[in-house]
Amino acid sequence: MKKTFVVLVIAAGIFILTAFTKKTTVDNEVPYPEAYRSWTHIKSAIVSSKDPSKEHSRGYHHIYANDKAMEGYKTGKFPNGSVIVADFIEMVENESTITEGKRKFIDVMVKDTDKYKSTGGWGYEEFDGDSKEKRIVTQAKAGTACYNCHAPQAEKDYVFSKYRE
Repeated sequence: MKKTFVVLVIAAGIFILTAFTKKTTVDNEVPYPEAYRSWTHIKSAIVSSKDPSKEHSRGYHHIYANDKAMEGYKTGKFPNGSVIVADFIEMVENESTITEGKRKFIDVMVKDTDKYKSTGGWGYEEFDGDSKEKRIVTQAKAGTACYNCHAPQAEKDYVFSKYRE
């Protein structure tokens, strides 16, 4: 009887310990794209201060794609496992130059047609600044925040950018 009690106490302790120390993740959460800056650079753009409606995205945009996404840029159909990152950087204007400032956020698209059926097969997230964990727009909000914007691009597999060779 004592052995059974001791085993139950130990099991309960392990359960409680793992419940409080284990990082919980949502099943459809899009992970931070480690080392994305070593992927293929698709293109860059600058959103100027002349458009007040673009305050959130003002600055430099650098778009990167992993190898799977490169297949999609070539064929027009992105396979599962494709990841596209838009890196948004502040624009710093000096007397005669415009340079990059700090990172504002990154937008991430991950293709998984089973996991993200309701958003065209893509998962969307937006990470704040250089943080790998602080999420601005999570997949839970993607139906209105990201997917609705990308929906008009359905014939292009929901992708705005084109690879600049």
